[in-house]
Amino acid sequence: MTDFLPRTLPERRIFTIAELLAGVRALLEESMGRLWVAGEVSNLRRASSGHLYFSLKDDTAQVRAVLFRADARRMPFELEDGLEVIALGECSVYEARGDLQLLVRHVEPRGRGALQLAFEQLRARLEREGLFDPSRKRPLPAFPRRVGLVTSASGAALRDVIEVSGRRFPATPLLLAPTRVQGDGAEHEIAAALAALASLPRGHAVDVILVVRGGGSLEDLQPFNTEVVARAIAGCPVPVVSGVGHETDLSIADLVADLRAPTPSVAAAAAFPDRAVLRDRCARDLVRLCTAAERVVERAAARLGQRSEALARVAPVARVAAQRVRLEALARALERTARRHAERARSQLAAVAGRLDSLSPLAVLARGYAIVWNANTRAIVRRADECAPGDRLRVRLGEGELAATVENTREPARPWRRVLSLPENR
Repeated sequence: MTDFLPRTLPERRIFTIAELLAGVRALLEESMGRLWVAGEVSNLRRASSGHLYFSLKDDTAQVRAVLFRADARRMPFELEDGLEVIALGECSVYEARGDLQLLVRHVEPRGRGALQLAFEQLRARLEREGLFDPSRKRPLPAFPRRVGLVTSASGAALRDVIEVSGRRFPATPLLLAPTRVQGDGAEHEIAAALAALASLPRGHAVDVILVVRGGGSLEDLQPFNTEVVARAIAGCPVPVVSGVGHETDLSIADLVADLRAPTPSVAAAAAFPDRAVLRDRCARDLVRLCTAAERVVERAAARLGQRSEALARVAPVARVAAQRVRLEALARALERTARRHAERARSQLAAVAGRLDSLSPLAVLARGYAIVWNANTRAIVRRADECAPGDRLRVRLGEGELAATVENTREPARPWRRVLSLPENR
């Protein structure tokens, strides 16, 4: 056995696993340095710390990768499974598991720009939420009392809006909320300017807000392709017109706004009424009103003429005079007839009254007869046996009444004779 061993052996060094992996990591980092790696994102996981863990793979192999929170925040787009990317990073070893991994510092989408991908991702997400839905778009006021403007105080867009508003309707005030329209953090300034205009007190409130800027690259327009500006426009209580870039540019702000204008000048034209058009319309309406009034007067004059002719044909004065004569004759005839009827009725009434008087009980009483009735029962007394001594009676004479008390009763010698004892005092 010793024949196969070298005569002198180097000193044996034993490495721990941690030392081995640390050496491999140092060797990888020193020998390879930073490098670009192309692959497809898979198994993406976002930790609570904000770090992103995923794998990069191609058709035959894969490697674990990690994107730390600070680097992830600088990305304009979001990683997602299936996305083809180019990643810049360093090869290293994760010693706790002995895994080879790529420490990613920067990621770009493969085949398209990062800003374009960020635009597409945000557009798809906001569209799913309904922020682009036409049903939530509000109409612009026809005659705004005040118009708000969100743009740079030194940009060409401001000059365009002032020129168009002064030409179309200079009587409407224009309130400027100046802000940066490009660069890091500009999106927060734009959102704050929108909020400031929307919260003005009632006496200074605006009825519509223009968000405008001139054209530029996708990087220049990036603040208008952010979720911050999109949410600010969607939550604004007054209608918003977006005029960002040139006609071919389309931003997220354009999609969320109540009206998208291809340029700042067109945005101003949409918000301000055109006084020239209004003047022409008023002139046309005045001509139409005068023409209509003339026609009404002509028709009224024609109707009056026709009625005058008809009135003359029927000669109302002569007809009224003839009717008056006829009415007077009828009144006289009515008076004579009424007089004759009254005399006839008077004669008939006198005859009836005479007959009635001859039959009246009062006439009989006037000849000396009387009517007697029981004061208690109020029954008329016709026979002596209908009374008993002590009964109180009332006697009606031709003139006046008597009160009497029965002392006694007896059968009369003749049927008409009754003996009554009158009381000494009534």
